[in-house]
Amino acid sequence: MSKPFKAKVNNYDNFDFTAEQIEELDAVVKSDGSFHVLEKETSFQARILEQNFNDKTYVVEVNGNSYEVKISNSLDILIGELGLEVSSVKKENDIKAPMPGLIVSVNVEVGQEVKEGEGILVLEAMKMENTLLAPRDGVVKSVLVETSAKVEKNAVLIEMEPS
Repeated sequence: MSKPFKAKVNNYDNFDFTAEQIEELDAVVKSDGSFHVLEKETSFQARILEQNFNDKTYVVEVNGNSYEVKISNSLDILIGELGLEVSSVKKENDIKAPMPGLIVSVNVEVGQEVKEGEGILVLEAMKMENTLLAPRDGVVKSVLVETSAKVEKNAVLIEMEPS
């Protein structure tokens, strides 16, 4: 069985495909780095305008139209299905449980200043300990859980405010 891929275009349209389907494409790289693609007897001219390998995002021009594309591989898909994705937005004021689990330890207290990336809480889920990190610099406004508490996905665990 082939590993699946997903593409989200313009943050709206979703496409599923496999490595075999990519290999079957009739695509030729042209001398200027653009691509000529034939699909079901239709010709497309494409080129990559922007690329961010870390975020797996691209801006692609196809026949003169630009599209924002986010690619997800099989690992990204699994992480999403398990509810473990990491938000790239650093403005949240609440630390929420990314999955159901058991609180192993709370490493902060109300009024404590924390730095982005600092471990603030440990959540056990699926027999694995997951350290939740501060999404940004801030001050702990409230701690809504205790050690040994069971929590559901998206439960608010800690509230923060900017420092």
